[in-house]
Amino acid sequence: MRAADTGRMKLVDKDQAFAPADPLGEALHFLRMSGTFYVRSEFSAPWSVAMPRTDWLSFHVVAAGSCWLEIEGEAPRLLQAGDLALIPHGEGHRLGSAPGVAPAQLFDLPHEHVSERYAILRHGGGGTPANLVCGVVRFDHPAAHSLLRLLPAAIVIEGSDASQSEWLHTTLRFMATEARSLRPGGDTVITRLADILVIQAIRAWMAQAPAAQTGWLGALRDKQIGRAIALIHRDPARPWTLASLAAEVAMSRSAFAARFSQLVGEPAMHYAARWRMHVALTRLKESDAPLADLASRLGYQSEAAFSRAFKRVMGVSPGAARQGTPARA
Repeated sequence: MRAADTGRMKLVDKDQAFAPADPLGEALHFLRMSGTFYVRSEFSAPWSVAMPRTDWLSFHVVAAGSCWLEIEGEAPRLLQAGDLALIPHGEGHRLGSAPGVAPAQLFDLPHEHVSERYAILRHGGGGTPANLVCGVVRFDHPAAHSLLRLLPAAIVIEGSDASQSEWLHTTLRFMATEARSLRPGGDTVITRLADILVIQAIRAWMAQAPAAQTGWLGALRDKQIGRAIALIHRDPARPWTLASLAAEVAMSRSAFAARFSQLVGEPAMHYAARWRMHVALTRLKESDAPLADLASRLGYQSEAAFSRAFKRVMGVSPGAARQGTPARA
């Protein structure tokens, strides 16, 4: 049973009352990174480094020289100075001076740890140099997970592309300056610059990829369905119904239900329930607050009602999820 709307106001942002004007922009806003780690790599040919599969997004920027990117099932790709490569799904991959060079395992190589989140790696045979800035980042918000699932195995932004070069070069220049000087607060600055790099790369992909025009991303671009999705994202604790969502976007109940399912790929109420529980999962991992408090903030009158709903959607109990038991996607 759901609590009254007054109980959910603690979960609502101060600008909640305003109608979302840019649902796609709001989805990008949720791409807030955490757990970031950076490596400045100084390689010399012949060299090759194997990156293990992880649950994190990784990115590689070629600051000088060139290298080859190899991902299982994909053709090797040459990266030139100024290029940026994203590996959104944490696939295992290799970087090297040439395809086929026997790789060293990344974590077997000695690193010079400059700080908790920044290290320098030097490796290779003393030949042609290549300098890279690499990073791994984690996204905790469920909107970020929804977006990242739609991305390809790799996104490469070429520094020679005039439409991309200015923002890419400027951001890299700032990042390189902070990495060299390591002034107080440098980790925070580098993290924000990484936010820009990753989000700009995803925006560049979205602007030209046919896949970005369909499915969840396509639905966000729809004037009415996109607004409904943004309302669910902004206020997951509200007891949404088909009728209330349809009224918010000035559609009939039947027309809204049909278009939402067609564009998003699942009924609106399923999406709202799943979204609410993904928000709950994020909060369970981020906070030690009692379950009863979380249940109240999400609009439930009791911890038991919340726990039943969570297990129905996520496949595990809230307590087990907080202890690290994998929840259903």
